[in-house]
This record gives sequence, C-alpha cells and structure tokens, in this order.
Amino acid sequence: MAPPPTTAARASSPDAAAAPDTGWDARQVTAVAIVATCGVLVSLTQTLLVPVLPQIQASLGSSTSGTQWLLTSTLLVAAVAVPVFGRLGDLYGKRLMLTVAAAALTVGSLICAFSDSLGWLIAGRAVTGMSAAAIPLGISLIGSVLPAHRAGAGIALVSATLGIGGALGLPLAALVAENADYHALFWICVVGGVIAMVGVLLAVKEPPRIATGRMDHLGAVLLAAALVCLLYPLAQATTWGWDDPRTVGLLMAAAVLLVVFVLVERRVASPLVDMVVNARPSLLLTNIASVCVGFALFAMLIGTASYVQAPEATGYGFGSSVLASGLAMLPSGVAMLLLSPVSAKLSERFGPKTTLALGATVVALGFLCRIVFTGSFTQIVIGTTVVGAGTGIAYAAMPALVLRAAPRSELAAANGLNALARSFGSSLASAIGGTVLAASTLTLGAFELPSLSSYRLLFGMCAGAALLGALIALVIPTAPQDAERAPAHAHAA
Repeated sequence: MAPPPTTAARASSPDAAAAPDTGWDARQVTAVAIVATCGVLVSLTQTLLVPVLPQIQASLGSSTSGTQWLLTSTLLVAAVAVPVFGRLGDLYGKRLMLTVAAAALTVGSLICAFSDSLGWLIAGRAVTGMSAAAIPLGISLIGSVLPAHRAGAGIALVSATLGIGGALGLPLAALVAENADYHALFWICVVGGVIAMVGVLLAVKEPPRIATGRMDHLGAVLLAAALVCLLYPLAQATTWGWDDPRTVGLLMAAAVLLVVFVLVERRVASPLVDMVVNARPSLLLTNIASVCVGFALFAMLIGTASYVQAPEATGYGFGSSVLASGLAMLPSGVAMLLLSPVSAKLSERFGPKTTLALGATVVALGFLCRIVFTGSFTQIVIGTTVVGAGTGIAYAAMPALVLRAAPRSELAAANGLNALARSFGSSLASAIGGTVLAASTLTLGAFELPSLSSYRLLFGMCAGAALLGALIALVIPTAPQDAERAPAHAHAA
C-alpha cells in the first residue's frame, strides 16, 4: 500500500510536487526564516511583559489591575484579529495581510517604546495584538513558497513558533528586567517587526487567490463581541471570582452571541467562518484537541516561573531570581524548535493525527514528571523540557490536519480558527490555573503563596487535558477533501 501523500504536497502545486530535489535555495531559506521570525516575534508578545510587570507598575505608579491591561488588551485584540485577518487573507491576499500583521507589530511596539503613560502603553499593546494573525497566515503561505517535499518542515516550524516564542519570551524579558529599562523590550520588537515586514515584501510571494465573495462585516462584529465577552472574564476570573455577576453575566452574553453568530453565518453567502466546513469532524476535533494542548502549554508557563522563584521555605521552591526562572524555560523553547522538523517527518510517515496524539502524550508525561520529581532545579527543567518537546511535536502537526480538511479557498481562515483554539486554551489555563493556585495556599510572613499540592493539582489537570487531546486526535477522521485532492492515495490516509 502506498503511503499517504504529505500535507505539504496537497498545499503545493502539481509542478512543485514533480520537481526534482535540488536542495534548499537561498530564497526558500529566506522565506521560511522570515515567516518563522514573524511567528516567534508575535508569540513573544504574549509572555514578554510578564516578568517586567512589577517594574512597569513601579515606574508608572499604576495599580495592579491597570497594569494587567497591558496583557489583557493584547489578548482581546489578538482573539478578534486572528479570524478576521485569516478571512481577509483568503479574499485579498495572505502575503498582504501578513505584511499588515508585521506592520501592526512594528507600530504597536513603537508606540510602547516611546510611551511613559499607562494609557499609551495599553493602546500600543492593543495595536500589537493584531499581529497575532501572522502565524496562521504564515502557515498558509509556506506551502506556496516551498516545493512539496520541503513544505511540511517549513509549515511545522512556523506552527511551532507559537510555543517557541512563548518559552523564549520569559528568559529574554527576565534578562532585560535585571539589566535594562523595560522599554528595551519594545525596541527589540520594533527592530524585529521592521525586518519581518521588509522580509515578507522581498522574499515571500503571493499565492493565487482562490476565494471569492466579500468581507462579512456583521459576522466580524458579532464574533468580536462574543470573544471579548468570553475572554475578558477569563482574564479577570482570579480577581473577580467565578461567582461574580460580571463574570457570570459576560460568559452568558458570550454564549448568546456565539449562538447568534452561528445562526447568522449559516445564512450569509460569504461568511467570516464557514460553519459547514468547520463543523466537519476532521476540523472540529482538530480544534478541540488544539484547545487541550494550548491549555497544557500555558499552564506550564505560569506554573514554572513562580514555582522556582518561591522561597525554599515553601518546601518546593528554590528562591531563584527572575532571570534564573526565565532560563528554566529556555530548554523547552529549544526543544520545540528542534523537534518541529521531526514532527513533519513523523506526520509524513505515520499521519498528522498520530503525530498530534504522540506529542500530546509526551506533554502528559512531562507533567507527570513535574508532579513526581520536585527535589531539584534540574528536575524541574527536565520536566518542563519534556513538556516543551511534546508541545513542539503537537503544535507542528496541527496545521497538517487543517490543510487536509479545509478547502484551499479557506486555508488562512481555517488556520486562523485553529490558532484561536490554541489561544482560547491558553486563556482558559490562565483563568483556571490562577484559581487553582489561589485555592490552596501557605503563609510565609506577610505573603500567601500557592502550596505544592495546588501546583500538583494544576499539573495533573494539564496531564489530563493533554491525554484528552491525544485521544481526540486519534479519532479524527480522514477529511473528505483528501479524496478530492489526491484520489490515488485516499484509501491510505
């Protein structure tokens, strides 16, 4: 029986599939490097400010809740921008919208770099949030830039950058926090954004546009309102409490708005999100599994830095510096980077759903290590690195499943929805993780810190979420589009 065709082969032209292997040329390497750089920079913005928030608060004299808006504003705008930019990319050009996303990163970071007031910093971070669409747009572009036999590795690398940047952001920010003013972080993003924007214009070509129709403005407004009502209370749940009327009311409003959004999208001729396509089990189950893995990854981020910084008197912490706690995450980011091409090979050999299940299982094993082995800093780093390795494998396999299932005319929108699923998982982890860590505490002097049992409960939940994601991945059916794109191999998928 012939092996199934690679996902990359389906995303590339027949001519590319038939071309002989002449090795990587400079344009291909440059294109992948530029798109991957966009992905790393964008994912950096999600964690870059976490270690320096106390420094910013002290510098501005702002409240804790006000300073948190530097993270919340980026989250909310990113959630809306990802699906909207994806649809705009399908309609008007993925390269064009990737350039716009890189420009948003540059402009937003520039606003922050020149700002010394909380209001302007929040505004700049909100503009930066639009750049989150760069990763799904980059995934959709890579297949047109690379030949079939190389596209899989490129797509896997770009997909994995969502985790790589998040893991690398903490040590970078911690290094700046201990040696420079926090504005240096924004200048780093400005320089990176300019390089990415110019690189996209010079090194990435625009694939032919297949999608037809027009932008669904009503759908965009409804989805934006629903996502804000959903994600804002999740971001504030630890502060407000789950039984607060604001939390309950906004979550109920989100449910109503999502129902209205689905009803509207099923009736418009050119929907923002094609409900028929995305309700297919092949895409729906992929996105649900992505929520599970996204949950596990972000919980690792919030459950490592504070863990190792805790005083030794807690019975589990090591009293580490901010820099040391950030460096504890560095090996996990390196593992994600190194294993993304391995994930592409595994997807080619065994299929992406098996690769996704394998990655999620490795994530679960990493969290089990975090539960059992707590005696040394090295053990924490090893457990975190195992989680990072599994995340790299899983994240790199997700776009392969999306590309198999989604019509070519909706690839950017479908990848955007998958990226949104991962981000929702991370937001859920932040809300639930904060609640879990606050539920069981110990008192040291004037401070209350999470207990070891609360961390173990969080890691157990992460292991369970990852295993659930692995089980869901295994039952993802063969997408009907596979048969249409490569009928000779459809039976082998």
